[in-house]
Amino acid sequence: MTRRLAEVAKKVGVSEATVSRVLNGKPGVSDATREAVLTALDVLGYERPTQLRGDRARLVGLVLPELQNPIFPAFAEVVGGALAQQGFTSVLCTRTVGGVSEADYVDLLLQQQVSGVVFAGGLYAQADASHGHYELLHERKLPAVLINAAVQHLDFPQVSCDDVVAAEMAVAHLRALGHERIGMVLGPKDHMPSRRKLETFRGVGGDEELVERAMFSLEGGHAAAARLVKRGVTGVICASDILALGTIRAARRAGLAVPADISVIGFDDSALMNCTEPPLTTVRQPIDAMGRAAVDLLVAQIDKAVVPADELLFEPELVVRASTTRARP
Repeated sequence: MTRRLAEVAKKVGVSEATVSRVLNGKPGVSDATREAVLTALDVLGYERPTQLRGDRARLVGLVLPELQNPIFPAFAEVVGGALAQQGFTSVLCTRTVGGVSEADYVDLLLQQQVSGVVFAGGLYAQADASHGHYELLHERKLPAVLINAAVQHLDFPQVSCDDVVAAEMAVAHLRALGHERIGMVLGPKDHMPSRRKLETFRGVGGDEELVERAMFSLEGGHAAAARLVKRGVTGVICASDILALGTIRAARRAGLAVPADISVIGFDDSALMNCTEPPLTTVRQPIDAMGRAAVDLLVAQIDKAVVPADELLFEPELVVRASTTRARP
């Protein structure tokens, strides 16, 4: 107990006596200091006293699938900063292969009495994945927001980049450069943003025989693009920048030059894509606007406002760099 008092007091910058008064529900402590002490308890992993567990901590879970793809650290930075401005502390939860699952993180966050959860790139975007932990959040009436296309039956507010517009922009750009054999490297078949991109590709006359699937990794993009290269594509649209980098590597391994022999377009405009060789043409997600909107929707729910379980669509931007050029005559 003494160690806990000392750690919390140091974290908050108050005396151990003040921490003790908060933990024992004694008067004489300001609301701000009381809230700071309770938040410190949560951050340090200590359970709140039973009589204080009815109030949710000013903690918000931020659940990400990985940190290797630079788009997710970028979302974490925006969402974490926006939460801090609203007086909340973000708790970063990153899934690991064979490690802590998304459902495990949800259980942990519920135990910590968090005020809400923001998910980015989660299992909600995979139609064939288990969604029981989202249903649990709904049962507990815990505020949550999902970033980028979710399966239909989940009843949470969503903030998404418009995949339809993104695919239309990419196809139009390559066609304007004279490309006719345009391929796509997408995520798994049950991945909702990839499904939307594929439907748009079909709608604008794209050849589905020139579509390959991959896991979202450099190696996955390489393997998928290698199959497309053998089919003679001159342009490839990818569902992420990481897949695009794998596509460039596959083209080079096949003895082709980018963009002279094959043009490549990514998606996200994640960090350092203007520093690759060649700098990557990509469709930029408006991360800042999306992250802030997600936090606004979450805080509105926390404040007991009625927030419809609708999807806010944000328009992407085509960023033209040096990985695309005119098709060879």
